[in-house]
Amino acid sequence: MSTDKLIVIGGGLAGCEAAWQATKRDVDVILYEMKPERFSPAHVSSDLAELVCSNSLRSNSVENAVGLLKEEMRRMDSLIITAADKTRVPAGSALAVDREGFSRLTTRTLEGIDRVTIVREEVSNIPSDTRTIVATGPLTSQAFEDEIKKHTGENYLYFYDAIAPILEVDSINFDIAFKGSRYGKGGDDYINCPMTEGEYYCFLDALMAAEKVITRNFEDTVPFEGCMPIEDMAERGRDTLLFGPMKPVGLTDPSTGRRPYAVVQLRQDNRYGTLYNIVGFQTRLKWNEQKRVFRMIPGLEDAVFARLGSLHRNTFINSRRLLSRSLQLKKRPSILFAGQITGVEGYVESAAMGLLAGINASRLIHGLPLIPPPLTTAMGALVGHITATDDRHFQPMNINFGLFPPLGVKARREVRRKRMTERALTDLDAWKQNLAE
Repeated sequence: MSTDKLIVIGGGLAGCEAAWQATKRDVDVILYEMKPERFSPAHVSSDLAELVCSNSLRSNSVENAVGLLKEEMRRMDSLIITAADKTRVPAGSALAVDREGFSRLTTRTLEGIDRVTIVREEVSNIPSDTRTIVATGPLTSQAFEDEIKKHTGENYLYFYDAIAPILEVDSINFDIAFKGSRYGKGGDDYINCPMTEGEYYCFLDALMAAEKVITRNFEDTVPFEGCMPIEDMAERGRDTLLFGPMKPVGLTDPSTGRRPYAVVQLRQDNRYGTLYNIVGFQTRLKWNEQKRVFRMIPGLEDAVFARLGSLHRNTFINSRRLLSRSLQLKKRPSILFAGQITGVEGYVESAAMGLLAGINASRLIHGLPLIPPPLTTAMGALVGHITATDDRHFQPMNINFGLFPPLGVKARREVRRKRMTERALTDLDAWKQNLAE
């Protein structure tokens, strides 16, 4: 059996998942992570697999495409999904985690594996004689960006990503705020700050007039739709937020017995329930402006912020032009890419690409054929999107049922999704069996 080592560059969710999958297949891994020697603009922890945008890995139901993706990953013994399940905090039907606990568990798991060597230093070169997975993420350092450009011959694409503020639960006024989930789903998992019509429009005016951080050194701000700053969303129309993160449907204010005009929801951010993030409130407002404007939200008049929101640039490669379905670089098949840098969006999607890259790299090392997952699976649909999308329209994408091959029969939306899910899991199990043969 081959004793070749695999190099994984980047200790985010994709890199950690790739290392885990490779070691499960009898491959020794050297995992490079530049923290704590150097931090990106959005990272603060020395642990691997740090979550910076949100503690929510979104829906856990297989009726939802990302829930199906998680189930596929569970069946493939995913390190990331296992760690998320073990550090889960209440969030209704969503899989939300204690961010610090999740990263700590992932780090300790990999540190305890003899086949994994973790090297804490920044990498500036891609090895020429060793199979390598590049999983440096959307916040790749400038030095390593330049290195990738040498191997791809192309400049990066990019978009901007924003993160939401986190506040201390003890600073919330529960004479106004109340606990509950929309339509009672999930019990009391969320804290809700209700607004009257007058309070909403007063808040909206302040939000739209507040000072924003100016993006320097870049020509344009290209926001990713799924993480659009709250103030940018508000500029689309004065009622836009009422149909987005501030929609009041499914909630009743116990102090009035009526549905509020608008609601701001807070979601638990750690297992102790001492920190909550403001759901959907990604922002690029200046920090003092965030404090002023967000304290206008009823119940948050004295809010103490553990972390304020910020905006950072995310980069990704043109995978359609550069990668094969095995995630190998077409020009140099010994190099594989994984994670958000491939053009998938979201933590779960990023980890899924790490899972596939780890499997493919280990099979390369052992001289086995590479077998991409069927396009009918969530993982296969994602790979199909990033490697077969028209160059001119290539943008980051979350998993969704629109990426799956159609069923070829007419049916109601719910029935169609149920059949797609059944087909995906059946085909995944067959693919898993094929890998084992």
